[in-house]
Amino acid sequence: MSVAGRGSGLRVYAVAYLVFLYAPIALLPIFALNDATVIAFPLKDFTTRWFVQMVENAALRTALLNSLTIALSAAVLATSLGIFAARASTRYSFPAKGPIMGLIMLPLVLPEIIVAVSLLVVLLAAGVNLSIFTVILGHTLICMPFAVAILSTAFASLDTSLEEAAYDLGETRWSAFRLVILPLVMPGIMSALLMSFTVSLDEFIIAFFLAGNEPTLPTYIFSQLRFPKSIPMIMALGTMLVALSVVLLMLAEYFRRRGVARTGRTDSGGFL
Repeated sequence: MSVAGRGSGLRVYAVAYLVFLYAPIALLPIFALNDATVIAFPLKDFTTRWFVQMVENAALRTALLNSLTIALSAAVLATSLGIFAARASTRYSFPAKGPIMGLIMLPLVLPEIIVAVSLLVVLLAAGVNLSIFTVILGHTLICMPFAVAILSTAFASLDTSLEEAAYDLGETRWSAFRLVILPLVMPGIMSALLMSFTVSLDEFIIAFFLAGNEPTLPTYIFSQLRFPKSIPMIMALGTMLVALSVVLLMLAEYFRRRGVARTGRTDSGGFL
């Protein structure tokens, strides 16, 4: 096969893959604006009543508030801890550095259901009641690898001569870190914060096992799938969540690119 033929085949494959991946997402707003409880073609009249129903649903508002509380708390905790882990891994050498960083990144490759069951067993054995707090702990564990991966890149791209110059000018290690290093890696911190928030907001398995009687948005959506009349409202909610996720990822990519531009390094790709 010629090079041109292989190139055409790859283009067809790429288009087919993207259609398969994103066609279901594109159908969300179509059915969310369709005046019918049955999710099927042909479509009926245009309506926004499913969005109104979504806003007026008290249980949904409670689940959304719980999810926002969990996502914000987990994002702040994961990013704060990720700053110290990324700084240590890129700047210092210490015993068992490789295994320690491997353990931090392990939740990225472990099946989430294994992590969820393990956390559930440990928390129940310790006598901890399941609540929003336990979900925050689980989501912090899940979000940490994402934050560390982003922040490690940000810290690794720093010019160490800037830190050394701060020491020469009389700054302490803490003041140099606070006044010089943190501002330089702030785009990476914002990217890690936004990515962690998105991961936590969309996460289902950890919340399903650890939330107890306090529903989160993903567990509420799962519970409503048993009722056919609730499906259009879930479509409307899914449309809003997809839009929110895209906005957050775009913000994370914006801050990532700002960080790359600030350091002057070649951009090797990112979230988008």
